[in-house]
Amino acid sequence: MLLDTAPIIYCLEDNAEFGPRFQPLFEAHRNGDLRFAVTTITLAEVLMGPLQSSDEALTRRYRAILESWQIIDLNADIAESAARLRASLRLKLPDAVQAATALAINADALVTHDRDFSRLKSLRVIS
Repeated sequence: MLLDTAPIIYCLEDNAEFGPRFQPLFEAHRNGDLRFAVTTITLAEVLMGPLQSSDEALTRRYRAILESWQIIDLNADIAESAARLRASLRLKLPDAVQAATALAINADALVTHDRDFSRLKSLRVIS
């Protein structure tokens, strides 16, 4: 599964409103039932909060968690696919990159809290 940024932040920060929605996926991952992947965009977005707070320990902790999953780099094929998705579905560029990456790695699903993916029919979206 490819994880978008919001579900990760909700679970890392124990968000009372949205964390419980995604917690079962994280439990399944801990039990070895699911494998997680993230994009380098997600890595940057997740680390932004601790870095803005100048919390280096939390930055290292979050990075270690994300690096224990599969990190997918943006390459030319994913970039072109993202451009095509953005053009056809009018997605924001980061969302198009997430979707293109999920498709490129044949992810079982894209886990997100973003409604922009509702128009994407070629990918299972869990939100």
